[in-house]
Amino acid sequence: MKRLLCLLLPLPLLLWESSALARDLSQDEALRLRERGIILPLSDVLQQARQRYAQARILEVELEEDDDHYLYEIELLTRDGQVRELEFDAVTGRLLKDEEDD
Repeated sequence: MKRLLCLLLPLPLLLWESSALARDLSQDEALRLRERGIILPLSDVLQQARQRYAQARILEVELEEDDDHYLYEIELLTRDGQVRELEFDAVTGRLLKDEEDD
């Protein structure tokens, strides 16, 4: 019984961890959400990122769904060579995270 319990204990943690993972949305999904007015245009969010880091080079942009929230993740290279990861709420445009990326 004790051995069975040890095997079953990690199961809820695995289920919780897998449900906490964000899902990348396709271009078609992003277009549909934008056309329905659910998310902001990417250009609005990119403008905020550029205001924050003038002359930065955009490296990667993703639209994700995480727990029914839409997020824009923007990775950029600043003028001084630092890679930053910014996360914006895709519905409101609010900056949620700005940190150095490893």
